[in-house]
Amino acid sequence: MTYDFEDHCWKDVMPEHLLRLAARYKRETRVGSAPALLAIDLYEQVYRGGNVPVEEAAKICPPSCGEHAWAAIEPTKQLFAAARAAGLPIFYTTADTNLDGRPPSVWPTRNTPTRLDPTDFDIRPEWKPQPGDIVIRKQRASGFYGTPLIAHLTQLGVRTLIICGESTSGCVRASAVEAQENGYHVVIVEECCYDRNIMSHKINLFDLHHKYCDVMHLDEVLPQLAALRPRKAS
Repeated sequence: MTYDFEDHCWKDVMPEHLLRLAARYKRETRVGSAPALLAIDLYEQVYRGGNVPVEEAAKICPPSCGEHAWAAIEPTKQLFAAARAAGLPIFYTTADTNLDGRPPSVWPTRNTPTRLDPTDFDIRPEWKPQPGDIVIRKQRASGFYGTPLIAHLTQLGVRTLIICGESTSGCVRASAVEAQENGYHVVIVEECCYDRNIMSHKINLFDLHHKYCDVMHLDEVLPQLAALRPRKAS
């Protein structure tokens, strides 16, 4: 299936005159060379409360993404399967729960800090890390800030990052922008990322798509991954 450059989730909230202003960014989107998969914060906490509206899930677990997180499970499973079949290096980020290793004022966002339960930040079993996968623990929103992520990517010869996870307006955005600034071609898979706030999700994807990344549909990404020759282990 071929999609128009603006055929994305923001079309129902973005006025026509703003789409015209952004027209100069129009280009062909693609999965670039030497890709790796970067899964941002696919941990248990954001699924707490179940597959219900975010307002209900937040009564049980305030950071939950509720139904938005659950809607992304099946697409993300497909993305992981395709990435593994293509032999892509796979990276995960999750929170560094060692409070002894951070200054008391350092938090990824300006939410009210709560006591960290390490099990909240375990990766979901649907995409449990496999031997050879790399889990990056971070103290800030970006998966790059203060972590060895770039060193791993450089050693593996990665030139493209395919990003999934949450939240679109927070850790996904911070990691995607920093990846682009470090010279990587960045793809965000629309159906495989999400946010607590659907408006933030749509507006941030719009902004990232036009300035920093190629936002692509899963149906566009999967055949491009299938066409790749599996990479040999380094």
